[in-house]
Amino acid sequence: MYGTPVTPAAIAQRSSVMGRLHCMSLNNEDRETLRRLARRSIALGFDRRSPAALEIVDLPPQLLEPRASFVTLTQHGRLRGCRGTLEALRPMAQDVWENAWASAFDDPRFAPLPAAELADLELEISLLSPTEPMNVVDEADLLRQLRPGIDGLVLAHGARRATFLPEVWKALPEPRQFVAELKRKAGWPQDFWSPALRCERYTAECF
Repeated sequence: MYGTPVTPAAIAQRSSVMGRLHCMSLNNEDRETLRRLARRSIALGFDRRSPAALEIVDLPPQLLEPRASFVTLTQHGRLRGCRGTLEALRPMAQDVWENAWASAFDDPRFAPLPAAELADLELEISLLSPTEPMNVVDEADLLRQLRPGIDGLVLAHGARRATFLPEVWKALPEPRQFVAELKRKAGWPQDFWSPALRCERYTAECF
């Protein structure tokens, strides 16, 4: 599986389906390939300042389509790292590869992962749909439009932006609490609101 670097020319040659929707679902084999890539990226990432070069051959075209992702790491049910992207700017496999390394070694909330913790690491990949702007007039309108358990949410104002993945609904099932905690994550008070606040939502395929 590992051997030939992914280059723009290789991506263009292999991806005959680049025009398909980013939110298409993957089969179990493709999911397992992404899981192996994520773990491989972490295993190669110790004592590195950046991800190792991704070298893969014979990857199915759907894994070379642009798609944004997040990689979440947990140990014994507790968060150990989570990093990702909101825009589909690079091939899905490359995005997962780099976000896996960042989750393990470049999440500012945690110390870099030591090798001794690798065996106990649980890994979840979230593949995001394109974000959809929400037309809301106030916070009450936002709360009415949110779909608990389905929507990931992005809040942005000025230079600050924060997101919660749909999985966060499991811990924060009430829309008001979900939004309040996302504001806190962004560094705003829980009662913050501005007409300039930008709200976007997306869905995610998690495995």
